[in-house]
Amino acid sequence: MHAYRSHTCAALNKSNVGETIRLSGWVHRVRDHGGVLFIDLRDHYGITQVLADSDSPAFAAIEKVRAEWVIQIDGRVKARDAALVNPKLPTGEIEVYATGLTVLGEAAELPMPVFGETEYPEETRLTYRFLDLRRDGMHRNMMLRSNVVRSLRNRMWDMGFNEFQTPIITASSPEGARDFLVPSRLHPGKFYALPQAPQQFKQLIMVAGFDRYFQIAPCFRDEDPRADRSPTDFYQLDIEMSFVEQEDVFAVVQPVITGLFEEFAPHKTVSKDWPRIAYRDSLLWYGSDKPDLRNPIKMQVVSEHFRGSGFAVFAKLLEQDGTQIRAIPAPKGGSRKFCDRMNAFAQQQGLPGMGYIFWREAEDGSGTEAAGPLAKNIGPERTEAIRQQLGLGMGDAAFFLGGKPEAFEAVAGRARNVIGEELGLTEKDTFRFAWIVDFPMYEKTDDGKIDFSHNPFSMPQGGMEALNGDPLDVYAYQYDLACNGYELISGGIRNHKPEIMFRAFELAGYPNSEVEKRFGGMVKAFKYGAPPHGGCAAGIDRIVMLLADTTNIREVIMFPMNQRAEDLLMNAPSEPTNEQLRELRLRVLPKDA
Repeated sequence: MHAYRSHTCAALNKSNVGETIRLSGWVHRVRDHGGVLFIDLRDHYGITQVLADSDSPAFAAIEKVRAEWVIQIDGRVKARDAALVNPKLPTGEIEVYATGLTVLGEAAELPMPVFGETEYPEETRLTYRFLDLRRDGMHRNMMLRSNVVRSLRNRMWDMGFNEFQTPIITASSPEGARDFLVPSRLHPGKFYALPQAPQQFKQLIMVAGFDRYFQIAPCFRDEDPRADRSPTDFYQLDIEMSFVEQEDVFAVVQPVITGLFEEFAPHKTVSKDWPRIAYRDSLLWYGSDKPDLRNPIKMQVVSEHFRGSGFAVFAKLLEQDGTQIRAIPAPKGGSRKFCDRMNAFAQQQGLPGMGYIFWREAEDGSGTEAAGPLAKNIGPERTEAIRQQLGLGMGDAAFFLGGKPEAFEAVAGRARNVIGEELGLTEKDTFRFAWIVDFPMYEKTDDGKIDFSHNPFSMPQGGMEALNGDPLDVYAYQYDLACNGYELISGGIRNHKPEIMFRAFELAGYPNSEVEKRFGGMVKAFKYGAPPHGGCAAGIDRIVMLLADTTNIREVIMFPMNQRAEDLLMNAPSEPTNEQLRELRLRVLPKDA
């Protein structure tokens, strides 16, 4: 017999009754039924019930074991009584009568329980992550992640892609976040960077003639943490293709993602209708460039109904350039109580409030009338025009926000989500996808300068000619895939012509010399015959988060950082030794220096 086990803790069934076997695993729990001891023995594969009575040679040893000890059991397989069969377990028809026990590893008093799914403070869970991962829910999440990665690999190979690995130590690149820098011992005063993405390398792979590339790529970005984003590193499905247009990338991605979600969320509806929504329209309609289309509410501009009206707040706002009034329709939201609640929500978000109108039956029974302070200020003709534009009726409401869109857009988007949830309009158990397209190539920074708004390597729509006009009017062949309020994929058709690349960076304040210095390898490659190419990257952590039905990305990462970008298990980041600093010729300045 094998030194540790003849079977796993999920392998035994009724066909094994009478066999002498050996199991090894963790003590999930111990139960004393008055002279009969039961152990639920757990390993990676499942749980087997072990029992010993006073006649068992293992009884005295089993009395001493505690939760999470690692033990080896020798015994005989018995059939459970029909009344004691557990249909929830693959091993639920049998139990193992213990004849011997060997302790392989004792466990100290646990800082947190493994049995059950009791929530513990995240600090404790991350400090003792190896215990946290033993919990059934976390174990399932990690296996889901492993299977998702395997499925993605298989799907990409089946579509004719080849997997290549790109460097982890490379040069700094403006990908939109801060780099993690690595000092060079051999080149004092110089630094490598951990790649924010394999962007340049995958483009060089296309220039090298490999046509279809993918990689399960680690990426490193020094970012502020969010519930759906790791503050240090993450993994993405990285894709690049030669001789393609935007539609070709979409045609490859949709069956991969649709098939993946159908495979791992068979109990949910996976929409096959993926609309194309322009970035500007997404912000207008949904207040976000990653809209949740399970919510049918679509915001609209209603400025003309308030221009010169009796509602002075909005009327005066509209006298300023660049301002507008937007309405958030709220079907079935026509009660003063709900309207007051949403007004309070806006105040919690830092705005003065949200104006509202709700429609009810007229007191004289003549039909529908508009109610609320705002309705009284603008009069029945304007409120009726708003109702008609928004397609609302009796029992419905609308909420209004005004000013410069960039000041209220995000709050409007959050309000839309809250309204959809509270009124029961948002679909459940559904994944809805949308391609967000036509991103602006540039944006104006707070200090009035022009900079790239997204990926600097995207091809401008219209090529060189487009770059000769106002940069803020230039759109890029840049696209994102949104799902249920999250960005899952970002990509673009690449700028593969050196002259267009130089001009694009020049508009963002990078002289040719700087482009040559920072992207010399790619510029050089483009001078030797670069094919048109494009691709995208899908966030694996976020995909698994959606499939696991959680909103915290740390629930699907094996060893995540906490919210402060600290590894509580390995005590990172840590202070370097003086010897390390001397070897690298570095000096650490005090915090207040």
